[in-house]
Amino acid sequence: MNDMIQTVAVYALPVLFAITLHEAAHAYAAKYFGDMTAYQQGRMSLNPVKHIDPFGTILIPIMLYFATGGAFLFGYAKPVPVDFSRLRNPKKQMAWVALAGPAANLFMALLWMVFGIVLTALQANEVFFMRMAQAGVLVNLVIFAFNLFPLPPLDGGRIVTSLLPYKYAYKFAQLEPYGFFILLALMFLHVLQYWLVPVMMLANAVLALIVSPLNFLLN
Repeated sequence: MNDMIQTVAVYALPVLFAITLHEAAHAYAAKYFGDMTAYQQGRMSLNPVKHIDPFGTILIPIMLYFATGGAFLFGYAKPVPVDFSRLRNPKKQMAWVALAGPAANLFMALLWMVFGIVLTALQANEVFFMRMAQAGVLVNLVIFAFNLFPLPPLDGGRIVTSLLPYKYAYKFAQLEPYGFFILLALMFLHVLQYWLVPVMMLANAVLALIVSPLNFLLN
């Protein structure tokens, strides 16, 4: 129980930031390209309460934690409503709206990485904040890679739909009602890790390269 409390304390802030900025970024991009739906519903907000789904964000992860001993966790935030038909160029701009969420997570991973470097440079002895910085990088890289998986209704699926010719895009989009169940099957069969691990490693390497000058200067 103590381990669980410590883990929740370390991950709470990174997770809240990760899901909040991810969804707010979708809402901002949709508004920028002409769809005001999310903005009018108050979803272009940095208030985590606006994006938390009681079932998907809280109940499911807690149940899975106890059911699997922490070996398997899954959850989701309340999806931002986007009416793609209201975008000025729906086929093209759908990809940018979808990409906004993962891009926000990649940027947050960068900020948490910088935070960790600064803590090390200051020789901060508080292990809790260093663990939080590491959790922030991990959480955002997981969300980044997971959402880029090319299956609707994930962001990666939206991007693929946007890039495909109309004929194939329509057929591919028909997978959306089954996407959640396909994802669960891929996770339980440990197939999804063959996507997640390489994408996360590549993203982490790129971020490490970006912060390398700061790391060199401070350490």
